[in-house]
Amino acid sequence: MREILSEVLPSFNSGKPFVLATVTRTWSSAPRPVGAAMALLDSGEVVGSVSGGCVEGAIHDVSLEVLKTKQSQSVTYGVSDDNAFAVGLTCGGTIELFIQYIDRESFPEFADIASNIEQEKAVGVATLIHSESGVGARIILTKTDAKGSLGNSQLDHAAIEGARALLMHGTTKALKLGLNGENRMDDLTIFVESFAPAPRMIIFGAIDFAAAVARIGKFMGYYVIVCDARALFATKRRFPDADEVIIDWPHRYLPKIEVDESTVICVLTHDPKFDVPVLEIALRTNAGYIGAMGSRRTHEDRLQRLKEVGMTDAELSKLKSPIGLDLGGRTPEETAISIAAEIISNQVGGTNKPLKEGKDPIHKISLASEDEPAPVINF
Repeated sequence: MREILSEVLPSFNSGKPFVLATVTRTWSSAPRPVGAAMALLDSGEVVGSVSGGCVEGAIHDVSLEVLKTKQSQSVTYGVSDDNAFAVGLTCGGTIELFIQYIDRESFPEFADIASNIEQEKAVGVATLIHSESGVGARIILTKTDAKGSLGNSQLDHAAIEGARALLMHGTTKALKLGLNGENRMDDLTIFVESFAPAPRMIIFGAIDFAAAVARIGKFMGYYVIVCDARALFATKRRFPDADEVIIDWPHRYLPKIEVDESTVICVLTHDPKFDVPVLEIALRTNAGYIGAMGSRRTHEDRLQRLKEVGMTDAELSKLKSPIGLDLGGRTPEETAISIAAEIISNQVGGTNKPLKEGKDPIHKISLASEDEPAPVINF
């Protein structure tokens, strides 16, 4: 929902209803991830996408029905081997969606959720999407507070515990529980949407390559910070795409900010007096990606200097250097693309080979649960 929030919020604020379709589960090669959203506004305008065009037409028809009846519902779309171009996913995947009616009366907390998202405050929504007694009940939660109910206190307690654990990691997924919150039961399905602050990309070194990396980092959805001790180079004018431009020594700045598994650190200074001290700190954090620019000779010299200050082989193994995948690029923009490619591969475990050389599914298979197979759907 985050990507279409600015387009649906005016409708909500003006008292007009809209319908929100959200991907709640996927199987096999689904083109959009869980959490992808599409909205039908009261004006008839459609914003967002949930399948890249495969089933948007069918979802539009259901959304019109929901807008008319005000009754939210779950739907599943897939494709069978003998009917590849029916109303389904021609890529071979299956997706489940929750299509809900939203207005001020049915979802009064929507504005508060939007405000939290816009202010980069962590907030989660746990919505009942499968239940014999009806769907649409929800709990709004932060890391310390929860409001709303799914039906009874035991269920609420279990849902809040599960949802809060997902919120802490910024994970969006469906939970299966019993009628009273029992684990390992599937009487109910609760969809938890986690809206956590954008992950950080911290770029050390105010050089031309850093400007290109900042630009692509922002495009990828990161909160981009550029840091350099040289005030002459570390200016907002040189880095218009950065959310923050910090004038400080890298090794003094890094300990001041929170670093977690979603954080990306790019050290582009390739100057020992800058990069060795900051890498000594960075490699002892739990940052999800740490890369450093430089030639192979620079890399070997850097490794030796880091060993001399006491870095272990295990710590040094986290370093991606020379930074980026070998795409053959030379310009700052081409180099930024190679760095972005390595970041993505590091996150999801890509093969880094041309897709035409592979035989496995293009998208990672995502099951709703460890022991639940994908549904068989024919049209």
